[in-house]
Amino acid sequence: MYLYRASWVVATGVLLAAATTSAVAQNSLPGYRLESRRRLGGDGGWDYLAFDTVGHRLFIARQNRVMVVNPSDGKVLGEITGLDGAHGIAFVYETGHGFITSGRDSTVTMFDLETLHVLGKTTAGVDADAILYDPASKRVFTFNGDARSSTVINPVSGKRIGSIDLGAEPEFGVSAGNGKLYVNLTKKGTVVEIDAVAMRITRQWSVAPCQSSTGLAIDRSTHRLFSVCRNKIMAISDVTHGRLITTLPIGGGVDAAVFDPRTHNVFSSNGDGTLTVVHEDSRDHFSVTQTVPTMAGARTMALNPSTHKIYLVTAEFGPPPAESTATNRHRRPPILPGSFTLLVVGSGIR
Repeated sequence: MYLYRASWVVATGVLLAAATTSAVAQNSLPGYRLESRRRLGGDGGWDYLAFDTVGHRLFIARQNRVMVVNPSDGKVLGEITGLDGAHGIAFVYETGHGFITSGRDSTVTMFDLETLHVLGKTTAGVDADAILYDPASKRVFTFNGDARSSTVINPVSGKRIGSIDLGAEPEFGVSAGNGKLYVNLTKKGTVVEIDAVAMRITRQWSVAPCQSSTGLAIDRSTHRLFSVCRNKIMAISDVTHGRLITTLPIGGGVDAAVFDPRTHNVFSSNGDGTLTVVHEDSRDHFSVTQTVPTMAGARTMALNPSTHKIYLVTAEFGPPPAESTATNRHRRPPILPGSFTLLVVGSGIR
């Protein structure tokens, strides 16, 4: 799920932003804008971001490490190293541990949240990618793309305690907080429900016409799921009845989705250089209220629920190579040295 994939998509959000300005005004909703860009630098691609709500730090997966950043000033506070294809990051505050998936060696690294010191590793499924902590079952779950599975980990010991066969490639997952997990099965075009205690699938339903679903967000109060899809739509599901409610247009090259429970806004971060803002008008009615210009390649994000700021990362790119090579078969453009950048989107909400 690396951001480097397709990150050269040209930004098209400026025109869309102008078209949605009136919608924001009509709904009296807060208008979002790109507040700042901060150069972080450093080599390598990137994937997930995770916001530490206790330590007020931003964790950014960077291939062979995780950068830990003060989002207020962009200062790098430390790094967690020794990773091989870093993807997802999860926090377990009860144990003081954090967890990172590495896709290339299919491992999960446990680290100390205070010191950032690595405490140990355990083997997950092949292509370990997204990860989450479920507070109801008190377990950590990874979602392994090529293995088509979820690995279950004890958050105290950091050891693997089980595996769940998902039957298709998972992307992102969320916890409902009641012992149920929900996961996008990207190629199958469904959402699957998992009983976190029993470690088994209990239901699944189609989110067609969604194709290649990636990010997933949840409103626990209304029991609504938001799947973002590579064919430029957001598919909204009713968890209670296991059915699709509606779809809405989003930008291209999407990878992540987040939900802000205070504003009832859902965000889709798109590699075309836009951030789509969808408002939950009611349980079954939703509207696109804004398309915020960001930067091309900014397709993963994290939300600070206290300040309501959105953090995204991307970089600047050179021209794509004329021919494919063994290490660049898809002719991806090179990242320009030192150009890795943190973007902060805000609305003035307090």
